[in-house]
Amino acid sequence: MTTYFEGYQRKLRLMMRLTLRVLAARLHAHSTSSTSMAYSAKIGPSILSSDLSCLGSECVRMMECGADYLHLDVMDGHFVPNLTFGHPMVECLRKSVGQDPFFDMHMMVSRPEQWVKPMAAAGANQYTFHLEATTNPGNLIKEIRESGMKVGLAIKPGTTVEELAPWANQIDMALVMTVEPGFGGQKFMEDMMPKVSWLRSQFPSLDIEVDGGVGPDTIHKCAEAGANMIVSGSAVIGSDDPRSVIALLHTVVAEAIQKRSLDR
Repeated sequence: MTTYFEGYQRKLRLMMRLTLRVLAARLHAHSTSSTSMAYSAKIGPSILSSDLSCLGSECVRMMECGADYLHLDVMDGHFVPNLTFGHPMVECLRKSVGQDPFFDMHMMVSRPEQWVKPMAAAGANQYTFHLEATTNPGNLIKEIRESGMKVGLAIKPGTTVEELAPWANQIDMALVMTVEPGFGGQKFMEDMMPKVSWLRSQFPSLDIEVDGGVGPDTIHKCAEAGANMIVSGSAVIGSDDPRSVIALLHTVVAEAIQKRSLDR
C-alpha cells in the first residue's frame, strides 16, 4: 500500500512540474508577443518622382538619405493610362546601384503574370501586383514565390479590403492605394485608412504599405491606422532635405508601432 501511494505522489509531483513549465512557457510567449512586433517601419521613396535622366544616381542618393527600400512604379498604358518603364530599366538600375537596395516593384499592368520571370531576372526583390488585374491570384502568388521574390498584393481605392483578405496569409505585403493608381501628385485619400486599420487588426504581423499623397502632413494618419511601409514620392524626392523628411516619416511610424505594441 505504501509503495502505491509513493508512486502516486511521484506522478502527481511530475504532473505539477510539467504544468508549471507549460504555464511558464505560455507566460513567456505572451510577454514576448506583447512587447514586440513582427514588422518594422520602412520608408520607400517612389523613384518615379526623380529626375529620370539620372535615375541611377537618384536611387543611390535616396538610399544614402536613409531610405529603407525603393518603390518602382511599372505602368503599361493599359491597366493605368500612364506608361513608365519595364524590366530592362530595372536590370540597368540593379547593375548601377548594386545588390543592396530592396526593389519593390509596383506592377500597375494588365497582365502581371507576363512579367514575373523577367522582373525576377532583372533583380526585383518584391513583386506587387494588383488584385484587379488577375483572375487567378493564387497561381500568381505561387509563381512569384517560385521566382525567388516576395509577394505584394495591391488594391485600388474602389476595391474593398475584404476582397484582399482571402490572400492575406499567403502574401508578404498588402498595398492599400491612397490615390487612384497611375499618376503622381494626387491628393491623399484619408477614407482609405479604415482599410489599413482593418488589415492591421485582422493580420497583425502583415507588412501594410500605403502609396499616394503620403508625406509629413499625412503620415500620422497612416501610422495610426497601422501602415508600416510608406511610399512617398514628391514629398521626399522633391524636398530640399530628403534625409530629414525620411527621418520624420520613419520616426512617426516607429513610434506608432511602439505604441501599438505597448497597448496590446
